[in-house]
Amino acid sequence: MTKSPVFQRRTLLAAAAATAALPTEVWAQQPPVRIGSTLALTGPLAATAQVHKLVGEIYVDDLNRRGGLLGRKVEWIVKDDQSKPDLARTLYEQLITADKVDLLMGPYATGAILSAVAVAQRYNKLLIHHTLGVPSLVKYDMQFPAWSLGSDPGNTTTNTVFEALARGPKPPKTVAVVTSKFPSIHFMSMGARETLKKRGLQEVLFLEWEFGNREFGPIASRIKDAHPDFVWVGAIGLDGNLLLDAMKKIDYAPPQHFYLYPAPGPLVTSPEAQGALSVTIFEEHAPFTSRPHAAEFIRTYHERARAANFPDTSVEVQAAASFTAWQILEAAVTATKSLDDKTLADYLKKNRVETIQGSLRFDGPSNYGDDLMRIKQVQNGKWVVVYPPEFAPAGVKMIAR
Repeated sequence: MTKSPVFQRRTLLAAAAATAALPTEVWAQQPPVRIGSTLALTGPLAATAQVHKLVGEIYVDDLNRRGGLLGRKVEWIVKDDQSKPDLARTLYEQLITADKVDLLMGPYATGAILSAVAVAQRYNKLLIHHTLGVPSLVKYDMQFPAWSLGSDPGNTTTNTVFEALARGPKPPKTVAVVTSKFPSIHFMSMGARETLKKRGLQEVLFLEWEFGNREFGPIASRIKDAHPDFVWVGAIGLDGNLLLDAMKKIDYAPPQHFYLYPAPGPLVTSPEAQGALSVTIFEEHAPFTSRPHAAEFIRTYHERARAANFPDTSVEVQAAASFTAWQILEAAVTATKSLDDKTLADYLKKNRVETIQGSLRFDGPSNYGDDLMRIKQVQNGKWVVVYPPEFAPAGVKMIAR
């Protein structure tokens, strides 16, 4: 006998309800997969670390909607390292020994990541991390980067910056290099000094400041007096905004300017940042947005970032690196059907992982693969890639004052 449409609809709804309830019933019978992290939720790095926290929450929520890992619910335990590498080291010890997490996810920024790697090595734990800037400092064979700047960024990434400038509207002849002493920032700025010399450019100023500095007036004055064509700013977090504010107070605007790892939202929304350059692995336009999972992630991030009152709700390099780290972890667990750290590490060394950055490999020095860094610029309050040209939106080119 043929069932009525109403009966069929009720049957389908009942089946859907039973299916939706299934994960909860299954999860109640087995422990969750616990993933431990620290992030700089307070201190000088907090503005950027909040992006990584939001991305992790988005990814874990989506994982659990899709059934978790290995059919088990995922719990993400996040502790505040206060932007202090020594504290990060202590907290990762706690995550492993007291909280007994199954897996680790790296913190934000090079100093804290190096601390986390040391702890992971002591306990033979896998560590995937998203923002380490000095690849040569990590020798542990069970750490894996989601920050795709290659194994020699002091040479390759800095050369990309100056190649972009050479092909831009006003190729510079004189350069000022000012930089934080934060480890990865200082390393890259030293690389920039070598690169500009190799290209026959003149360095007219070199200045350093201690990490956490908030007084940029004297630095702005020295830059103005040097009259450079281009200013390389070894910035992390809000350094870029503070320097731009200081330059504004003395009625100075650099012809061309670059900020290494700025807090993305605060910088792009600053009126003084028009024309500012930086590095990126992902921006919110084609061809990046055509990659699998990118459109859905962007849509969700917009909603959650708006609700969190972020100054900028777009997905860019920091958010993409964080999302990539979670993609790497999920891919390894899913492929191996294991939570064993060594099994996961062996898989990653032998296999590529498809991410919103592209196809990543981990078989190079220090488990790094290709340098995928591109050059982006603030144009009319938005980040857009300007080099290489095939990654730029249609009709977009580098601008200069």
